Amino acid sequence: MKTRIEIDTRTFVRFWLVVIGFVLGIGLIYIARDALVTIGIALFLAMALNLPVSYLANRLPGKSRAGATALAFVVVVGLLTGFVLTVVPPVIEQTARFAQNIPETIEGLKGQVVPIDTFVDRYGLRAQYDEALVNFQSQATHFATNLSGSFVGGVSAVLNAAVRTLIILVLTFLMLVEGPMWMQRLWGLYRSPNKLERHRALVHRMYRVVSGYVTGQILVASIAATGSALTVLILSAFFPFPVNLAMPVAAVVFVGGLIPMFGATIGGIIAIILLALNSFTAAIFFTIYFVIYQQIENNFISPTIQSRTVELSALTVLVAITIGISMFGILGGIVSIPIAGCLRVLLNDYLQHSRKEREAKEHHPAKLAKKTA
Repeated sequence: MKTRIEIDTRTFVRFWLVVIGFVLGIGLIYIARDALVTIGIALFLAMALNLPVSYLANRLPGKSRAGATALAFVVVVGLLTGFVLTVVPPVIEQTARFAQNIPETIEGLKGQVVPIDTFVDRYGLRAQYDEALVNFQSQATHFATNLSGSFVGGVSAVLNAAVRTLIILVLTFLMLVEGPMWMQRLWGLYRSPNKLERHRALVHRMYRVVSGYVTGQILVASIAATGSALTVLILSAFFPFPVNLAMPVAAVVFVGGLIPMFGATIGGIIAIILLALNSFTAAIFFTIYFVIYQQIENNFISPTIQSRTVELSALTVLVAITIGISMFGILGGIVSIPIAGCLRVLLNDYLQHSRKEREAKEHHPAKLAKKTA
């Protein structure tokens, strides 16, 4: 038995137009993914800075939001400049000192080991030794040839990152200044008071997730940086290395602590390397401290602070961070948790609204029958 299905021409055309539009939309999103990521990062920063900007705007003469935003940006740029000036000079100084000590270390080892030529001739390894030297020289020549190209590529990457950072800062500034005005225009488009109140509450909950996450992560990073600085100061009293390393170590640990899950480990590794360039024993003690502190932070400090704002399970957090880092790098890892928290808010609101509609439909016939009786 054959079944014949007739489809209206208009329905057929609409179906394929929807399919084509969906495919084109995905293609446009893929093409503009870099721009969308930039806009998303700027939106995230604007939401994070909205609370201090609003606080400053209410206390400035004339309640100028532009002035409050400019003041907040001056503070942020000052903090970034202070971080660079605090971290970069000591790192360069310690690296240069370590490089200067390499020849002395090699000279000290020469008198303690058997000369290479005597060892090679004694065991008949001259042919292999000469071949290894030739290979090393060819590899060194190849590396020197490609060094200029790598340098140009690195400079280009740094310039691109600087331009992108500038664009993000400008977008964030404009969003902070014009954001309330655009929100008022958006709320003015609503004709249903119920939908207006529902969506306003939804946006407010999402904003609380983002601002609460930022505040909590800054607090966690500050605790880690303070503990690292105190540890370095204590170690400086027992081991010969400069006391001024405490500030670079604290700054590196603080910036790394802003990245959830993996960032603190990265910051700790950099701090350990910085200490190892001066005192290997001090680096070992700092490693022991940092491993113990990480267990305390991951199991007590961070969950206690973040559980009240984001309310996500450990598995959800790990999946969100993995997806964010794999797609958008370190910045993706930073914004992955608040995005996951906002998605959770949207999903809960949708489920709650669907349940209310379903209950209303189930009770509606009973009410109608009661009124009729």
